[in-house]
Amino acid sequence: MQFDFAKWHGCGNDFVMVNGFNADMSQIAAHAAEICDRNFGVGADGVIFALPSDKCDLQMRIFNSDGSEAEMCGNGIRCFARFVREIGLSTKDSFTVETKAGTIIPRIVTSKEGKTLVEVDMGKPVLKAQEIPVAEYGSRRVISEPLQIGEKTFKITCVSMGNPHCVIFLDDLDNFDIKKWGPILEKHSLFPRKTNVEFVKVIDRKNLRMRVWERGAAVTLACGTGACATLTAAVLNDFADDCAELQLDGGKLIVRLDRESGKVYMTGPAQKVFEGKCDDSWQ
Repeated sequence: MQFDFAKWHGCGNDFVMVNGFNADMSQIAAHAAEICDRNFGVGADGVIFALPSDKCDLQMRIFNSDGSEAEMCGNGIRCFARFVREIGLSTKDSFTVETKAGTIIPRIVTSKEGKTLVEVDMGKPVLKAQEIPVAEYGSRRVISEPLQIGEKTFKITCVSMGNPHCVIFLDDLDNFDIKKWGPILEKHSLFPRKTNVEFVKVIDRKNLRMRVWERGAAVTLACGTGACATLTAAVLNDFADDCAELQLDGGKLIVRLDRESGKVYMTGPAQKVFEGKCDDSWQ
């Protein structure tokens, strides 16, 4: 089995993009972990498919680098928007995308500097614990709640952007051991579907520094849904204004909470790296 692909990244969060209109998604997805391997495969944080939809203009499905399927991906949806425009699956600047997290609406825009960016209507954050899901809290919101692991206590704020996030604010992010605590928090019993974990330092009310441990992908250079969850958590804790710039390991995103609609909007880049053909050498 061979298939064509394009490699794209959004702030360093990279993806193998596949036109599912002319490729067998089930066979390719079954080998997502091998394809994403950075030594023996293409190398990526996930594999994303552009597919037909009965509900929206297009459908997006994403498989993480460990082979698991994610509900949505913020950086991925920006790459998806530019990818489908480039290969002719859409001719519109704004269109609807069916995801497992619901309908997402990306819009291709041009910055004042002339750069092509993608603004995404990410929908309304989900804050009820049982809907995120977070165990033990019922329908309550989880805002700056203590979580003790051994002798370490974290204050967690939990948000779903179609996928679960646990946001933790730190005074010293540079010296924090994300590779130690990320997987422990991801798989904690409090999170029945596991969770993405964002570690955040507040620079000021309009600037946040974020690092992320992604569920199913470990440390990545950026996470779009995580950035949206982080701004939401920062507003809930009164650490940030409704619009802020988030500095991630791989770049910057602008995230805005619209008070009137309750929706979160994310704007950032998406860049093609190369195109190629993948063969079946992993089998």
